[in-house]
Amino acid sequence: MPIIPDDVTKPPANPGRRRFIGLAGAVALSALGPAGCQSFTPAIRRPALGDTPSDAKALLDDLERRTFDFFWNTTDPATGLAPDRWPTPSFSSVAAVGFALTAYPIGVSRGFITRAQARERVLATLRFFRNAPQGPEPTGNVGYKGFFYHFLDMKTGARFAADVELSTVDTALLVAGALYCQSWFDADDASEAEIRRLAEEIYARIDWRWAQTRPPSISHGWRPESGFIEADWKGYNEAMIVYLLALGSPTFPVELAAWQAWTSTYDHASWGNEYGQTYLRFPPIFGHQFSHCWVDFRGLRDRYMRQRGLDYFENSRRATYAQQSYAIANPEGWSGYGRDIWGITASDGPADIQREYGGRQRRFISYAGRGMGGAHTYDDGTIAPYGAGSSLPFAPEIVIPALAAMRERFGEHIYDRYGFHAFNQSFTFTDVKLTHGRVEPGFGWVDTDYLGIEQGPLLAMLGNHRGELVWTAMRRNAHLKRGLRRAGFQGGWLD
Repeated sequence: MPIIPDDVTKPPANPGRRRFIGLAGAVALSALGPAGCQSFTPAIRRPALGDTPSDAKALLDDLERRTFDFFWNTTDPATGLAPDRWPTPSFSSVAAVGFALTAYPIGVSRGFITRAQARERVLATLRFFRNAPQGPEPTGNVGYKGFFYHFLDMKTGARFAADVELSTVDTALLVAGALYCQSWFDADDASEAEIRRLAEEIYARIDWRWAQTRPPSISHGWRPESGFIEADWKGYNEAMIVYLLALGSPTFPVELAAWQAWTSTYDHASWGNEYGQTYLRFPPIFGHQFSHCWVDFRGLRDRYMRQRGLDYFENSRRATYAQQSYAIANPEGWSGYGRDIWGITASDGPADIQREYGGRQRRFISYAGRGMGGAHTYDDGTIAPYGAGSSLPFAPEIVIPALAAMRERFGEHIYDRYGFHAFNQSFTFTDVKLTHGRVEPGFGWVDTDYLGIEQGPLLAMLGNHRGELVWTAMRRNAHLKRGLRRAGFQGGWLD
């Protein structure tokens, strides 16, 4: 995900993962769920929250249902293609498909859909991705060498546009969802056996070694027109899942040296002290969350973490507290920040402009991997509630009050059909052509879209906090266990 482009006074020429949003030709999605869905139309306004456990449960129940329904209602039931965003007409995001696959068993566990309904949707998705054409040609393919293009046409599933890259991290997020389904659908049933087989085939054909164009590291991606992207995944960020799946591959595994290269940048680029916490830093908090959606890191330590005396779960807990402390300190003086209003991460924003705020010129941007601390802080006053919510397993004692406060104080503006929207109370300018969202008088900017890569980690981490729904199944997955062991992890549930 992008941190910040060089020039935010105008729409950047290559604004990263969201560069195709709003292009003509994207396919509108129906707001209605597919036939057979258990209909759910929640009331938008809810009573104010108190401090009792029942209030917290009601909040999480409601948020979990709304977030699940985003995937169930907006994903194409015939192909499993999940939209990058909704309701703005959108292409499909491969990462969002991975989160959608993760959502369906959670929906069964919560009683939102039946096991048969989930099985049908998962089968449709895996069949599509197993059978869709792959090849080196620049058009007409869903991917190459087992990897998938970042964005796909919602109708055909083919590469959406000419500069969409074959993405290693987005492929890994899709495969993580497929492997979760492989472990969760464990019945002695022909359809569930097919799910397990299809997930295996999709995973096994990925040639991770091919993506090591600068070995032992793995490249961010590849384009048929220009070759490999001139950047490799090196920690610390969201791509732990890339290396764990590459190490665990039954067909094209990478060597331990790949993990060692990944961790080699930790000391000089990531480890440090910030806002009362000592931890591996990554400014947008999603980097501390994505891999954890599928991997229970409690008690697991690789060589680096053994030397530091903590695990990646504890590291994410510290990152969560640093986020809250940053909001309390509010060094940039943005409106609304505080103990219960925080969550700076990748999200939509209002527009790519400069405006005066608090006595000086400020930069605002439409989409960015916003973050706090470290070398790449970028904070323009935009809060994404999923940034706080996806840290629920790490620090529920501060996350639940944050979610409750944001809904109670601002729910009429930011809490809608599928849960929370991003917002910016400092952005009240009405003379701006907005890229996303709307400006509400007396409140500020509010997004009007839901993004799959925001809804997905929130739902997965709600499930993990409320019953380890994803972690329990993934602890049984032989591929994940093999990848962790090859990376040098020991302890916890792995022993």
